[in-house]
Amino acid sequence: MIFYGGGSSGKSHFVVQMLVVWLMSIKMNLLVVRQTANTNRDSTFALFKRVIHDWHLEKLFKITDLRIRCINGNEVIFRGLDDSEKIKSITFENGELTHIWIEEATECQEHDINQLKVRLRGGTERKQMILTFNPVSINHWIKPHFIDSGLATVCHSTYKDNKFLSEEDKKTLESFKNTDPYYYQVYCLGLWGVLGKTFFNAEKINNRLAKIKEPILTGSFSYEYDGLKIKNAKFVPNKDGCIKIYELPKRNYPYVLSGDTAGEGSDYYTGHVINNVTGNQAAVLRKQYDADEYTRQMICLGRYYNEALLAIEANFDTYPIKEAERLGYIKQFIREKEDTYTDKKVKAYGFKTDKVTRPLILSELQAIVNDHIDRINDKETLEEMLTFVRNEKGRPEAQEGAHDDLIMALAIAYYARTQQSMKVLEDIQKQPTINFNVERYDPVYSDIGISIPVV
Repeated sequence: MIFYGGGSSGKSHFVVQMLVVWLMSIKMNLLVVRQTANTNRDSTFALFKRVIHDWHLEKLFKITDLRIRCINGNEVIFRGLDDSEKIKSITFENGELTHIWIEEATECQEHDINQLKVRLRGGTERKQMILTFNPVSINHWIKPHFIDSGLATVCHSTYKDNKFLSEEDKKTLESFKNTDPYYYQVYCLGLWGVLGKTFFNAEKINNRLAKIKEPILTGSFSYEYDGLKIKNAKFVPNKDGCIKIYELPKRNYPYVLSGDTAGEGSDYYTGHVINNVTGNQAAVLRKQYDADEYTRQMICLGRYYNEALLAIEANFDTYPIKEAERLGYIKQFIREKEDTYTDKKVKAYGFKTDKVTRPLILSELQAIVNDHIDRINDKETLEEMLTFVRNEKGRPEAQEGAHDDLIMALAIAYYARTQQSMKVLEDIQKQPTINFNVERYDPVYSDIGISIPVV
């Protein structure tokens, strides 16, 4: 169970009240930990004593030094993770360890929590781990380990959820908005914190994250492939799929499909589909692929979205661009490059990121975030933007340990829009200057020809 969010929301107080009720009503033994042992005495241990006193339960609990015992045999022991040997040697007088509460969990290392998981294994009783914390950094290991993985029940809260908080305390938290944006995001709004100067507007991104919805579909494409053609492609829904769809293809709408290949400092191949009429993000692809499978999925995705203009980054791996052309996908972004033999300008497929184009496309994406952030629908893309900062030289880049694959692909998508129509296309049958006399195909006369779909 995860309880996280802003300061003064009542997370810890609620957890202690819940645990006191459990201690009186179910069979359990509880270990309460913080990173260092001495911080328990004035926080978690003191809070347990306060709840027991406020509820007039002193006759039901025996309280000794960092140990509480209920008259039914259940116990609570308080320890610090700074002494791992003491954690390993903990024993209860009656039964096994069944519950662990980790207060201020962001102070702890991942290997420490994994050791606590080991302590909960075995035995016959139901086990439970509880974590409480403020979301101090969006790069913290807790986020992917527990929250993004879906392995925990998550409760997010802020000071607005605490009806016992005084007006003075509320004003103190709200005052951070004008004095310390980081503290305001983390301790007032309970949003994941970003350390350093972000390139994109963090406030707008966090507000957008609070409003976005889940994708309509998640999955990937199945297809038949004989080495020369991709046939019978269809989208197969799968909750673990690498493609997230936020807008189904609209008839006669033009789309742009961009891609960023896995290069230096990157583990993922990514892609974005943009509705070129509205500018809305329609679909996202992100996975650790082989280049050949990535290319086939991109071709299927492009065809799914009305033969979208394909704009793939050409810096590190040009295989997807050349392979897409070989497989018949020639509707690709075209750039000019200098021929090394003739010194003349020639045209080539794919987008080249260099010292000129990189700041240009990032500035355009920055403007989208500032003025039209409602066009961006993907959670992972927005969260990646929160870790995209200016380094000590002012160059925008991903923080250490973070990625920028989705950012660069999205920036390429918006830049490539000018090479694709921005208007809804009319059905060719509706144009008065062109008339087709299409006879119904009859299988009786199949020996004189084949049926041809007219588009």
